[in-house]
Amino acid sequence: MGRLAAASLAGTAVEFYDFFVYGTAAALVLGPLFFPTFSPLAGTLAAFGTFAVGFLSRPIGSALFGHIGDRYGRRPVMFASLLLTGCATVAVGCVPSYATLGIAAPLLLLVLRFLQGLGLGGEWGGAVLLTAEHAPARRRGLWASFPQVGPAVGFLLANGVMLALSAALTDEQFRAWGWRVPFWAAGLLAAGGLLLRSSLAETPQFTELAAAGEQASAPLAEVAREHWRLVLLTAGALAVGYAVFYAVSTWALSYGTERLGVSRTVMLGCIMAAVAIKGAVTPFMAMLGDRYGRRPLCLTGCAASAVWMFPMVALLHTAQPLLMFLGFLGALLSFITMFAVVAAYLPELYEPRVRCTGAAVGYNLAGVLGGALTPIVATAVSGTGGSGPPWAVAGYLTVVALLSLGCFALLPETLPAAEEVREAAPA
Repeated sequence: MGRLAAASLAGTAVEFYDFFVYGTAAALVLGPLFFPTFSPLAGTLAAFGTFAVGFLSRPIGSALFGHIGDRYGRRPVMFASLLLTGCATVAVGCVPSYATLGIAAPLLLLVLRFLQGLGLGGEWGGAVLLTAEHAPARRRGLWASFPQVGPAVGFLLANGVMLALSAALTDEQFRAWGWRVPFWAAGLLAAGGLLLRSSLAETPQFTELAAAGEQASAPLAEVAREHWRLVLLTAGALAVGYAVFYAVSTWALSYGTERLGVSRTVMLGCIMAAVAIKGAVTPFMAMLGDRYGRRPLCLTGCAASAVWMFPMVALLHTAQPLLMFLGFLGALLSFITMFAVVAAYLPELYEPRVRCTGAAVGYNLAGVLGGALTPIVATAVSGTGGSGPPWAVAGYLTVVALLSLGCFALLPETLPAAEEVREAAPA
């Protein structure tokens, strides 16, 4: 289990590194470089529009790779998705700016961002099921949480490189070539991830399905026909997690640097510190899910998010590093209370024959609802509040949290897993 967890964590870290480095670049430099004819606000919105394309393609990737995972195994998904995302990310770093290619430059960004999202849409299902289907029932939440640590590691890698380059280079050097370096580094990280995954075994549950010839012939059609309500509820329930995370990691970064005049180094440092703590507490939250159930933690995280959004925006608006960090930390701890357990929760909600497709499609549709729209909506409405805090952003995030809370309330606890835990527990 340790080797499986390490391979899953490494793969998700690399793939989310690829995904996050684009978001950071979109917040800092892509607007002026690829949309120079726009106003600063419109350029940022356009850059976030290319950022959103990656979320729109993630459900397509989850359907495509989910079909492979449910028909041919979880293991092939982990290789193909990582290879696709790594190649697309390296290519982003090679795209000339608008000054060189004209309109073709932002169009190339759109295509490559779409391919990034396609690969990431398949990665989550493969990595999570590799650990969840190997794990003992009473520790399934803990082992399945390691792929959920991967996004924090990927974020820290992406922004650590950006932070180092931002501090070491002049603004002109950073805009000319420095921002491309993290994209080129993705090639080496992807190669390392593929090497680590090369010796992994297929999961026992899929092996049993294949031996009995019980794989779904058309997993997406079966999910749409028999589990559509579950997919919609999980997408709505998880939307708040995406909204909160990308409000902190992408919108707040742009707002702090452009509207509040805080340096890139300070903003990235505050966000990275909060993300590091979030990553460290993920396994602890997952163990609570193994003990008390998945659904109670998800409800708690949603409620905490709804309560914390206005204080977070107020603390951000102070432009004081310690206060901004505390605001981000409260939001991300609310977020991880939910997302630490969903890697076990979602697979337990679906039968094994369509699990790779159903869990991944629901998870990635939530990304469209919460992750794709949040930076765009938040950037648009934050410019309407004058010099005061952007309360409209806090209101938007609170509404998303309440909607997700309602969806979680309609989802069941995964009782079969809970019964297995009780049976396996010592007397």
